[in-house]
Amino acid sequence: MFLYTSSSSSKYLIDFEHLIAKPRNSSLSTSDLPPMEVFSPAYYAKCSIGGVFSCGLTHMAVTPLDIVKCNMQINPAKYKNISSGFGTLLKEHGIKGFFTGWVPTLLGYSAQGACKFGFYEFFKKAYADIAGPENAAKYKTFIYLAGSASAELIAGIALCPFEAVKVRVQTNPGFAKGISDSFLKFINAEGTAGLYKGLGPLWGRQIPYTMMKFACFETIVEMMYKHIIPIPKDECDKSLQLGVSFAGGYVAGVLCAIVSHPADNLVSFLNNSQGATVSNAVQKLGLLGLFTRGLPLRILMIGTLTGAQWGIYDAFKVAVGLPTTGGGAPSSKGKNADKVK
Repeated sequence: MFLYTSSSSSKYLIDFEHLIAKPRNSSLSTSDLPPMEVFSPAYYAKCSIGGVFSCGLTHMAVTPLDIVKCNMQINPAKYKNISSGFGTLLKEHGIKGFFTGWVPTLLGYSAQGACKFGFYEFFKKAYADIAGPENAAKYKTFIYLAGSASAELIAGIALCPFEAVKVRVQTNPGFAKGISDSFLKFINAEGTAGLYKGLGPLWGRQIPYTMMKFACFETIVEMMYKHIIPIPKDECDKSLQLGVSFAGGYVAGVLCAIVSHPADNLVSFLNNSQGATVSNAVQKLGLLGLFTRGLPLRILMIGTLTGAQWGIYDAFKVAVGLPTTGGGAPSSKGKNADKVK
């Protein structure tokens, strides 16, 4: 059921048990949860927490892939391809080498995930309100793109210092002994501003990636419910909805990897080389290398990563009594405001 409040902020209460049909023995039951006030600070806080789990855990889990990818980008003569890259890493650094930099990865992408998902939900609602109900439905893709780009501007600032340290540690064995030592050595070498020297390329990587991640996901999920799933979303059980979230996320992730890969190469190059510039990177990598070096591994990594992120994020939302993402136009205030996805 939907409970409408007459407050000027146009907030709404939803009872998720009635929003999503489910079998009696569903392991994802939310029947004991109180109604959740949507678009409230508590709502955005829960979305942010979901983003922490979604991004922090998944990026940490693919640390071995990330290490090989970064080294393929920085030292292609030594790390020639995926299989030889793993072999070289294992031979020189042992099993421990596959998890170098997992702490800055976990911390950085947890902070990024909180900002990315929390602010996306906020900006998506804000821009839908500005557009109005009819335009929000008509121009929903633009709202997804604008909301995700705005969120990633903030998320990139949160991630940047951790990403700088992560790349330096992963591509320079023995650089530091721990997370605090890594930051101290990095700052001593390049100053505090050095932690943000890769912010421009990072935005260049993350903003297109995030725009594709959210807009493609929302579009793919909507198409799946319209053309593949034989019943409406609100009649699907939660397990099926989470399966749709993972599938939509995986396809979106492949597209994300391709679009954002040149900037990913720039980020790796700049954070590995002291005093390096974007022009240095382009000159050394070449245009072809900029677009293709390490791309197959990144497609594998980002496709899996993005699918898992959407699965975890929506599973968390279900667990706290919120609806899964996608499947309809952005909610906005006005005559259709009580129709929450």
